[in-house]
Amino acid sequence: MKKLIIASTSTIYGGEYLDYLLPTLNDFFSQSKTILFIPYARPGGITYDGYTEIAQKGFAKIGKKLKGIHEFTDPKTAIQNATAIFTGGGNTFELVNQLYKNDVVAVLKQAVESGTPYLGTSAGSNICGVTMMNTNDMPIVYPPSFKTLSFIPFNINAHYLDPNKNSTHMGETRETRIKEFHVFNDTPVLGIREGSWLQVNGNSIVLKGKLTARLFCKNKQAVELETGTEITPLLT
Repeated sequence: MKKLIIASTSTIYGGEYLDYLLPTLNDFFSQSKTILFIPYARPGGITYDGYTEIAQKGFAKIGKKLKGIHEFTDPKTAIQNATAIFTGGGNTFELVNQLYKNDVVAVLKQAVESGTPYLGTSAGSNICGVTMMNTNDMPIVYPPSFKTLSFIPFNINAHYLDPNKNSTHMGETRETRIKEFHVFNDTPVLGIREGSWLQVNGNSIVLKGKLTARLFCKNKQAVELETGTEITPLLT
């Protein structure tokens, strides 16, 4: 049975890395001493080692060890042997590019669907959807495909922002961009605000955290979902 936490962000404003999620993660990863970390998204161009060190410090607070996938000779075997997996945020284009380049898309999908607990934040959450097409990131590289892992039957827009009526910014809002996406695509999109996450157990997908999320379906009005909402029934 699939077990995932799909979070909008690793760090909320004023907090430290993963702090707001640590009580949840302590329970979620209770059966794992060491977590396999996938640092391919490289936020700010950080090295894999540097990124892994940041994540290690966060998980050390709940007594967990992390080891980066890049430290293994064979990334496929690392995934197959992992008792838990965490994919961090950064640039989704580069993350997806490296997953395909290292030929681990299929093995990662199989591992998580077979029950290996998975945590994603930001870009690591974007890849849980049907495609990565609702990322906010710049296309700094060109991955072989926009198709991702389909752990959930919709796409994620992480770090979702509401329109600011007092802003002088004249560009598109997130909602506008998602409407543009739905001109050409049918996949629903969930905008997750900072500090909220999805808890996935099998086919159950429940919104967690203090904030609402915004669900966009093609040819329908967007709706606000309260925390605790079971999302799957709303997609039909």
